[in-house]
Amino acid sequence: MSVTERRRVSARRESLLGDQPGAFAVARFVRVTPLKARRVVDMVRGMQVDDALAALRFAPQAAAETVYKILESAVANATTTEDLERDTLKVTKARVDEGPTLKRFRPRAQGRATRILKRTSHITLVVQPADIVDDGTTGGGR
Repeated sequence: MSVTERRRVSARRESLLGDQPGAFAVARFVRVTPLKARRVVDMVRGMQVDDALAALRFAPQAAAETVYKILESAVANATTTEDLERDTLKVTKARVDEGPTLKRFRPRAQGRATRILKRTSHITLVVQPADIVDDGTTGGGR
């Protein structure tokens, strides 16, 4: 796929990857608080894909299962649409943005009510070949 075809495909791809090879996956409106999801995402940022999947499989956090599925999806996107080798892939960017908050109320003593905030997250993972990342042409990080 040429660069001009990629630009026509997605503005989000352009903002995440630019002209570099790689793929991404996004899960939106995930019912996990962004703070808890960031703990898990920070753990896998910069890791090789197989190492990250192994770490997520045994992580005790509840958000690890969701991040595991997103990472598998990003790897599948890279291998099928971009024809990249799974062994060379690395998690280069991982981002957790805050989604809409669901407001609920809980009854309390003496006729009062307190607000319960059920937060949601938008989780984005980007995988790229490790040789692209290691030669200094792109930055890892957030």
